[in-house]
Amino acid sequence: MLDVTDRHCRALFRMLSQRARLYTEMVVANSILYGDRDRFLGFGEQEHPVALQLGGNDPVKLAECAALAEQRGYDEVNLNIGCPSDRVKNGVFGACLMAQPDRVADCVSAMISAVTIPVSVKTRLGIDDRDSYEELCEFVHAVADGGCQHFIVHARKAWLKGLSPKQNREVPPLHYDRVYRLKADFPDLIIEINGGIESLEQCQNHLKHCDGVMLGRAVYDDPWMLTQVDSDLFDMTQSITWTRVSLVSEYMNYIEQQLSKGVYLRHMTRHMLQLFHGQPGAKAWRRYLSEHGPRKGAGLEVVERALLLVDETPSKNDSGHTNLLTSAGAIALDQGAEKKVA
Repeated sequence: MLDVTDRHCRALFRMLSQRARLYTEMVVANSILYGDRDRFLGFGEQEHPVALQLGGNDPVKLAECAALAEQRGYDEVNLNIGCPSDRVKNGVFGACLMAQPDRVADCVSAMISAVTIPVSVKTRLGIDDRDSYEELCEFVHAVADGGCQHFIVHARKAWLKGLSPKQNREVPPLHYDRVYRLKADFPDLIIEINGGIESLEQCQNHLKHCDGVMLGRAVYDDPWMLTQVDSDLFDMTQSITWTRVSLVSEYMNYIEQQLSKGVYLRHMTRHMLQLFHGQPGAKAWRRYLSEHGPRKGAGLEVVERALLLVDETPSKNDSGHTNLLTSAGAIALDQGAEKKVA
């Protein structure tokens, strides 16, 4: 979810669910330590609960970043050992670290020692030819010995050679059964499942076997599914009551604040493109925002005019039933004290 779940995206998603645990895009430790910390660590108070996702392989640097995250008020720090991109691989972090479980354990141990907030690890089933269940258990056992009690497992392995990041989200087969088995074999650990999950109904089925579910691209492709999370997964009697139009009207207050700070309109509108997914005028809405949002000097009038192109009518999703969506990636939803959905 690099370049996706930035603070503007999270501000919008928080309006759709009170309980979803939101994760930042992965931030490299060196970027925080030697770059613009406000840019990489900044978030709005309305985003809670929110977790910072880190990338790196140096225990000292990751511990320092975790401490900075806690100082900023993050609710969790997550170490990404699942990203297969070339940039990540060349930096010797992300999924390639599955080949170095002892180093991951050292990183986690250092992070845990530096903070009081939870530290979690996001991983894959394996990498390349190192993808047996036994090797996965060895990895989890080693990292758990380093103090990690919370694993988010993308139910695919990663091919570090020959597949793009996009292909790594689609080509390697899903093995949900291995994640279920991992939870059964490590009952004292928090095990969340991720990968190819397209609906809240599927989330409910996975929660019978795991402690939580992480979604990413499914939600980004149809954000409105988040409006059912609080009621369907957390049994909240008082859930989100927005219509899509009223949500946009409210989010425009946030947009206005950001514009006054010099943020370009396109940084907010790009996250709104799928809000009217499945509704009359959705294509026109997307086209107008895509064409006019990036223009120099674009302001609220662009969103106001785009709203004139949609016709919000009740859909199955609005009546309490979720539509099938598309894919999965890196947002989180908090399922009570023990269960968690992402």
